[in-house]
Amino acid sequence: MLKINFLVIALAAFIPMVIGAIWYSKSVFGMAWMKVSGVSEPETRSAHMWVTFLLTYVFSLFLGLALTFITIHQFGVSSTLMNEPGFMTPGSDMNNYFNDFMSKYGTNFRTFKHGALHGFMTGLFIALPVLGVNAMFEKKGFKYIAINVGFWIVCMTLMGGVICQFN
Repeated sequence: MLKINFLVIALAAFIPMVIGAIWYSKSVFGMAWMKVSGVSEPETRSAHMWVTFLLTYVFSLFLGLALTFITIHQFGVSSTLMNEPGFMTPGSDMNNYFNDFMSKYGTNFRTFKHGALHGFMTGLFIALPVLGVNAMFEKKGFKYIAINVGFWIVCMTLMGGVICQFN
């Protein structure tokens, strides 16, 4: 049976916080982001920022868990077979089949590069449409979309790479 390494996910969940500190700093995209989002500098120093950071980490944990199933293909095999009789019974034909499959192919595509590719594609094909639609209805422009989607693509690329390599 495949196991999820929650420690790796917990560590990868810090990536958006670290990248965010850089990405949204004044010397990178912070000033441009404040301008296009309509947020003032005093608003970025709210007394309740700890809640924002806590929720950012919790949401990043959710993202990390989702990226685990996106970047590690062996979970697809496991979910395909899980309802087959004997799958969880040690020594059964189905359990032996799965264990044999995993011994041959369990480490295929388990690299940083592969996870980064899937993280990038997730950012491009999930984050972009979601954030892009929201931005259009909020009457935000291309720069707003580019800054925010760019951030999430970078984060998902790095998170996917870490999760796939070390999970």
